[in-house]
Amino acid sequence: MTTLNTSRAGGSGPGQDILREQLWQAAIDCDETHAVALVRHAVGPETSPQVRAAAERTLLELIAPVQARVGVQWAANTITVAQEHAATAINERCISAVADVAASAPVPAHAATERLGRVTVACVDGEWHALPARLVTEVLRLRGWHVDYLGAQVPTEHLIAHLHQRPADAVLLSSSIPSHLPAAHTAISACQAAGVPVLAGGAAFGPRGRYAHRMQAAWAPDAVGAHTVLTRGLERPTADAARLPDLDLPHLNDQEYTLVRQTKRQLVKQTLTDVEDAFPPMRAYTAYQRERTAEDIDHIVTYLATAVYVDDAELFTTFITWTAGILQARGVPPRSLLPALDSLSHQLKDFPRATGFLAAARGALTVPGPGQPA
Repeated sequence: MTTLNTSRAGGSGPGQDILREQLWQAAIDCDETHAVALVRHAVGPETSPQVRAAAERTLLELIAPVQARVGVQWAANTITVAQEHAATAINERCISAVADVAASAPVPAHAATERLGRVTVACVDGEWHALPARLVTEVLRLRGWHVDYLGAQVPTEHLIAHLHQRPADAVLLSSSIPSHLPAAHTAISACQAAGVPVLAGGAAFGPRGRYAHRMQAAWAPDAVGAHTVLTRGLERPTADAARLPDLDLPHLNDQEYTLVRQTKRQLVKQTLTDVEDAFPPMRAYTAYQRERTAEDIDHIVTYLATAVYVDDAELFTTFITWTAGILQARGVPPRSLLPALDSLSHQLKDFPRATGFLAAARGALTVPGPGQPA
């Protein structure tokens, strides 16, 4: 175990960098005790008049960057899935430790009279990445909001039931995985139909929240941004807020999304067969490798359907190029994706938007990168 750096969480610079490196090492070493000691030290004593500000900085400038690094290192195949899970669990424990210190601190006199309101924070149904939502929750609590935190994977019907029992000024809906966008759209519409405005956040909602805006939700890029939006106030939906998805996304009327989603099983099965024929190395795969390949194809079809849902080729192309990087880091050539894209293009030849997205993704894979031969 390394010793504690004497720097606090305030500001940036060498001391802050050392703290982040120490927390990273503790998380990767599964050393929860040391990780918690680090973040408690960064916050400082609960009697400090600056404890709430220090707690927020620890959440956003220490724990959040370390968690982001976990994702980057997993993608690069430099840490295992087990290490990624363990590090995430430790970072969640660190968030709790920071929240415990802040909760024990004396409440400033001015804060005792402020009543900012009540919000509900939840992850979209199917979304297991709850740490970003937890970070937002604790920052908002530090800033004076009463927050009902519902955690990961909250089915829409249970979210609405909670809102009926405990009315909120707004729902903060979190999602990191774009394939959950159809579920997010359902949740947004349901909350608005219940008279509660929605503030969306997370990587799933695209650059500058483009998909949140298409679904008629507000958007914030981070926890501080969420506080800013909430402080300005969100307009409550009117009684006629209940609507079908195609009112927000008229292209859904062409039924491409529905048909791709409904035929997903057949698409995956045929694509797996076609890939084996077109990519000879796969014939020597073990049963485990074949299962992982089938999972990859399943994800490809899911993301294709999601791109069709929001009518955005960039969503699918970004996923395919990301997947190519993941495969390459694991010794699988990115060209192994091309037979899958070609098979899907053939199977979906009567679906112009889907085939257009597949062609765009194929083009992105075959464009040589810097230093690569044309």
